[in-house]
Amino acid sequence: MRKINLIILLMIALTGCANKAMNEIEANLGAGLSLPKDGLSYLALGDSYTIGEAVPAEASFPYQLAAGLTKQQIKTAAPTIIARTGWTTDELIAAIKQRSLTQKFDIVTLLIGVNNQYRGYNIDTYRTEFVQLLNTALAYAGGNKRHVFVVSIPDWGVTPFAQGRDRSQIAREIDQYNAINKEETLKAGVSYTDITPGSRNAATDAALVATDGLHPSGKMYSEWVAKLLPEVVKSSPF
Repeated sequence: MRKINLIILLMIALTGCANKAMNEIEANLGAGLSLPKDGLSYLALGDSYTIGEAVPAEASFPYQLAAGLTKQQIKTAAPTIIARTGWTTDELIAAIKQRSLTQKFDIVTLLIGVNNQYRGYNIDTYRTEFVQLLNTALAYAGGNKRHVFVVSIPDWGVTPFAQGRDRSQIAREIDQYNAINKEETLKAGVSYTDITPGSRNAATDAALVATDGLHPSGKMYSEWVAKLLPEVVKSSPF
């Protein structure tokens, strides 16, 4: 019995060390992300992937994007974020209405839909509500299409959280949702950044997954920003 207890304690200690190491990696990714109090205004709309669930705020993609722009002499203030873990398109719509922001923003990002897929919501409803959110994003950007940026939905089916589920079905459904948001985004003349293929690398690279076993790590968010940042710089000559 004593031997078993020692083994359990050792396992807990090793898990704690691994979690601490990952937290330190993510914290370092956010280290030095000193954002100016003024500069370009940035609104990020979404869900857990936008707030950066399970990572420090500075490691989330909106903060890393603002920091990346600032490093390129495009001074950008800390993002205003309307997002929460678990939100579907209809919940984001409701939250935006409740927030009642009247400000216009220089940059607006939109990433939404994974929870619609997870809950098995009607995909046609997703199209309708995504278009509504895209139009809302455009309105916040003062109608300037060059200042709005849509990011595709990552594939959570490759994460440890999806163990025991039909990973291929999740992938197919994520692709269906992304086909819709890409079609509607390009139809509106708005920039679309496809991070989904890269998100699937988490199947073989544990460093791309946060300590909760589901959400992206700061490292993965940095990969998203590596693709998104040039689009913002190219599409938005401030």
